[in-house]
Amino acid sequence: MLESNRIKLRAPEPEDIDTLYRWENNMNLWQFGNTLNPLSKFALKQFIASCSDNIYETKQLRLMIIDKINDNTVGAIDLFDFDVFHNRIAVGIMIDREYQKNGFANESLQLIKEYCFEWLHVAQLFAHIPEKNLPSVALFQKTGFEHVGLMKNWLKLQDGYENVVMMQCLNTDAKF
Repeated sequence: MLESNRIKLRAPEPEDIDTLYRWENNMNLWQFGNTLNPLSKFALKQFIASCSDNIYETKQLRLMIIDKINDNTVGAIDLFDFDVFHNRIAVGIMIDREYQKNGFANESLQLIKEYCFEWLHVAQLFAHIPEKNLPSVALFQKTGFEHVGLMKNWLKLQDGYENVVMMQCLNTDAKF
């Protein structure tokens, strides 16, 4: 379920520490998440160890995106803010700059939707995307997400604030 002909999604492994360290300490990416300070390799080792915990307990899951052709880690996809009662979960994705525009994000979102809808049986996925990140908005629309709202001045940036687009994808086969 978490694999296609070209990619696989897998839990972080200890050998991912250097890649995660590079991504998590890239200050240019901090504005899109909640990171306010650098992370140590020790903190990332603890995070990797916790990734095997049950998603129903931790309410989150990170999966590494692997290009099966050359076994390169090209990005990560995160599930978070899992609300078991309301049956919804947030999704975020990051593709390393050198691997962008190769279809990895599209394929990864399709796989994670399948996992969430068919395995976790969630009723909906949602994402909050910076309004100016037009490629990301287009990606989510292409994979079945709909624009459902706008949060004004949601992200604080170096030079002001940015709006965030709220996107949602409903599981039309969900049984309540």
